[in-house]
Amino acid sequence: MFAIIGIVTVLGAVILGYTLEKGNFAVLWQPAELVIIFGAAFGSLILGSPKEVVIGALKGLGGAFGASKTSKAFFLDMLIMLSMLFMKIRREGLVAIEKDIEAPESSQIFSAFLKNKSNKFIVDFVCDTMRVFSTVNIEQHEFENIMEADIEAYSHEAVAPAQAVNKMADALPGLGIVAAVLGVVITMGYISEPPEVIGHHIGAALVGTFLGVLMCYGVIGPIAANMESKAREGEHCLVVIKCALGAFVGGNPPPVALEAGRRAIPNHHRPSFAELEEAVKASKGK
Repeated sequence: MFAIIGIVTVLGAVILGYTLEKGNFAVLWQPAELVIIFGAAFGSLILGSPKEVVIGALKGLGGAFGASKTSKAFFLDMLIMLSMLFMKIRREGLVAIEKDIEAPESSQIFSAFLKNKSNKFIVDFVCDTMRVFSTVNIEQHEFENIMEADIEAYSHEAVAPAQAVNKMADALPGLGIVAAVLGVVITMGYISEPPEVIGHHIGAALVGTFLGVLMCYGVIGPIAANMESKAREGEHCLVVIKCALGAFVGGNPPPVALEAGRRAIPNHHRPSFAELEEAVKASKGK
């Protein structure tokens, strides 16, 4: 929603300013310039990125206009899932969670959180990590190093589409100049025409530079930043999981491990200590 408001604000300000100066909107409509700039920009995206990144970029462009996937309720549900896992280990031992981590879709611990398919990467991270913990005798710092490596790999892959779109945005001013130069070349063919004809063609050529700069700094660049911010949300989730699992593996009781995870949640989504405690109590009564 905010992305749409941002685009409307950017374009609205430009249009309003142009209107106040009594600009001719017909001159701005240059389909050929649009084809040159955006066609070449998309081609540069394909040329400079693997297929997976291009597909991710196209999906991410749509996702930039969606709502945030994380919220206070989301993080509470995630911490409750961890609470159920920790309590089962404390009551029944590590062997008891073997079926849960091998088939999370049918697990009472994970099934509710997996109703949203986009949460699968979080559950996979938890299950893979606990699989290591339950089968290998490993020091806490080595255990955390494994999780950090996984988070780093996830983050690199998640932000790659946003970085590719940002590089495409950086190319737009240059491609706008390409379109403008081609417009000037065309204008040279009308050099013997009256000044108003030449002026019209020069104005049309300059539209290419205008569009390239506007789209770079006013639309595509900010969208790329929005995409990266959305990608970082997944990284934040994994960091919360890492802090909670690391504290639990280090020998801390479940409430302390959950508090370690809660403290890693971004402030604008972080539930209070009392809210987490109340949510955990409510989950035990189900």
